[in-house]
Amino acid sequence: MSTTSRAATISFKKTDIANGICMVKKWISDAEKHLRASLYPVPHETNEMDWKLALSENRERLTEHLIAFANNTNGGYLVFGISGSGELAGVNQEQVAQITSQLSNIGRDTIEPPVALDHAVVNFHEIPLLFVFIPEQSYKPVHRKGKGIEEAWIRSGGTTRKASRHEIATLMLRSKSSTWEAMRTSSLLSAQEVIDSLDIPAIGRLLEKRLPENISDIMDWLSSQNLVVQEGGGFYITNLGGIVAAKDLGQFAGLSRKRVRIIRYRGTSKIETVREDVEKKGYAVGFEGLIAYLKSILPSSEVIGQALRQTVSVYPEVALRELIANALVHQDFTITGAGPLIEIYDDRITFVSPGTLLPGKQVDRLIGTDPVSRNEMLADKFRRYRICEERGSGFPKVVSSVEFHGLPPVAFNASGTAFQVTLYAPKSFSEMSQTDRIEASYQHATLQFLSGKTLTNSTLRERFKVSDRYRSQMTNLIAEAVSAGRIKRKEGSRSSKFAEYIPHWA
Repeated sequence: MSTTSRAATISFKKTDIANGICMVKKWISDAEKHLRASLYPVPHETNEMDWKLALSENRERLTEHLIAFANNTNGGYLVFGISGSGELAGVNQEQVAQITSQLSNIGRDTIEPPVALDHAVVNFHEIPLLFVFIPEQSYKPVHRKGKGIEEAWIRSGGTTRKASRHEIATLMLRSKSSTWEAMRTSSLLSAQEVIDSLDIPAIGRLLEKRLPENISDIMDWLSSQNLVVQEGGGFYITNLGGIVAAKDLGQFAGLSRKRVRIIRYRGTSKIETVREDVEKKGYAVGFEGLIAYLKSILPSSEVIGQALRQTVSVYPEVALRELIANALVHQDFTITGAGPLIEIYDDRITFVSPGTLLPGKQVDRLIGTDPVSRNEMLADKFRRYRICEERGSGFPKVVSSVEFHGLPPVAFNASGTAFQVTLYAPKSFSEMSQTDRIEASYQHATLQFLSGKTLTNSTLRERFKVSDRYRSQMTNLIAEAVSAGRIKRKEGSRSSKFAEYIPHWA
């Protein structure tokens, strides 16, 4: 199924009537009205419609037409099968396939924001014409991809021309602020096509809720959840709907690159790839399957519990869940061509999320800070689906589970284009570098402080799973962590033997 352009018919089946689904799209009747108005009494093109006898080879000009109609109030139409003088020539099946394919590619690849088109073949005076509908975009000015907003076009006097600075300013005033989640990712679909594209039963299970059985009630519920937008006789799936509940994200051009990639390397470098997989399902409906798959390919060890031998991952499951959810929810979806990435090495696992930290956030202060989400609607869905809590408890849970299992400290890294978190495989205290020991001390002090406690020699020994004979080594480590500016002695704490320490920022 194409997600950027979809054929429509102006007739509908009896079964569709019985189901209460009207397959006739409102825009088709509007387009026919505009066509009649442009042909009679004297043929003339309007701001809402442009005739074409066939597909032009001038790709640049086609891009300009699509941009202009996307900036136009209520959008506009390209009609193929009409000569420049207004004579009806018609189209054939081969032309329809070629035209819709090329225009869909242009709308997706050369325009910002991408424009999802719809089309229909209509018998007008017994002659088949191809109508292509370019909906008005909420975010304006629509312009050439990779260029500034000055590369915008408008319709004026029935022609397409470049917008002036004043007209660009006017378009910006007409622009509706819209989050990425609220934008549309599909063409106009029927109710059944929406149901075929989204895993609605899985959403019901996540909510522990019995969903409506009537197709009309289901669509109303999906609309109330911001997963679809109803328009005329059809529905658009939103980015939120697709990214949360898609049966296959690859069906949606704008979401295909947002699928989770999992790469397993041999050794500790990227030189040799063992396997690479891509999760195709929406984030929420595919979350448990992703966790199960990840656990199946991660290094594991055998433990004996209650007289039974069990195989468990070397990484705490709670940490895996929280870090995957964090990478999915907080990524910057406006970065094109990149999606969440999980890289597995023999000694570590790294979670990479497109986009750097939000303003005001610091790598040093991620543990326990107030939650701020780049994608509030998606974060709310994950909370309601009980995947994460959206209370700022994610990183504390991760670090706490790492401490419980005696693993090296969690590594946070923010670059200009991505944020990544790394978990390391088990290491004993003697195997850890001094840098790791100091960072682990800081993270331990932070967890203690958030719990109303302090770091002491005793708590640090417990964190590293070492015995009392390491007391002097812990004392030396604490001194180095203080010198490094990672922790500080709490005011009024007792003698050195029983000294208490807190994070440097406390």
